[in-house]
Amino acid sequence: MASAIPGPIELPESQYDLSTYWGRVKHSAEVSDPRMLLVTRKQLEESKNLVTAYKNGEIKEMTAQLWTAKKVLDSTIHPDTGEPVFLPFRMSSYVLSNLVVTAGMLTPNLGTAGTLFWQIANQSLNVAINTANSNKSHPMSFGQLATSYTLAVSASCSVAVGLNSIVPRLKSLSANSRMILGRLVPFAAVVSAGVVNVFLMRGEEIRKGISVYDSETGEKVGISKTAAIYAVGETAVSRVLNATPIMVLPPLILVRLQRKFKMNRFTETLTNLGLITATSFVALPFALGVFPQRRTIATSRLEPEFRALKTKSGEPLKHVQFNRGM
Repeated sequence: MASAIPGPIELPESQYDLSTYWGRVKHSAEVSDPRMLLVTRKQLEESKNLVTAYKNGEIKEMTAQLWTAKKVLDSTIHPDTGEPVFLPFRMSSYVLSNLVVTAGMLTPNLGTAGTLFWQIANQSLNVAINTANSNKSHPMSFGQLATSYTLAVSASCSVAVGLNSIVPRLKSLSANSRMILGRLVPFAAVVSAGVVNVFLMRGEEIRKGISVYDSETGEKVGISKTAAIYAVGETAVSRVLNATPIMVLPPLILVRLQRKFKMNRFTETLTNLGLITATSFVALPFALGVFPQRRTIATSRLEPEFRALKTKSGEPLKHVQFNRGM
């Protein structure tokens, strides 16, 4: 993000009003714009130079070119490290990276082997995205990463295989109801394991706390475990909200289309991919916009030591910021 570029003058957070949900949705649509994957290293450096010039007073006001530079940095640079996030794990690549895996999980009539394969693939991708975009105050060791990954995969596979074996036995339901429930099994597995995944992968942040900053100067003022709980909890909720339309709407629409039209395997696969792609591009900005990326919180809601902090002018510090992660 552009906030990772140092300088005494802060950039405006967005062209849009981030205090409103709709403003954050429009901002998130820019951050997740897949066209940002085409940005070259030269364009990235030019964007850094422009933002640096503004932050050091060489450029006096925001221009269209400067807003574009900020968009490039917001969609490419990690806010804590200042380094580019590995391309497949950026938010601008989120839909494309998840497309094949989601289509695989939502393929009708998967056997046990297919279910296990796609759940493992999905959790592997989730671990990579969570790690690449997490708050970097306390990076995880390889051992912690491996343990968290194993537990997340176990949760995902257990839910998916367990529900797949239970649904056909629900004889009190009609055959149609059982089919619909069967199509929604991947959703239940993804949501439950996704929440577990976020908390396991970012558990170190909750245990040790994350960096919080003066909301006006951007200077670090301490480490907060309470802020970490907000950051990780809100990220987990965001993942659930993002998965819900993507994992629920396409299979339900596909069931309805299969009743009206005769589809072969190829047509069914293409329709499924189209539904997932369209739903994903629409849903992602709405999910990312629920909570701000740079979260402002009152010091009264954090640990007692933050309530005694003062600004440079000697006034009580009332608000701090932290990076929520994605």
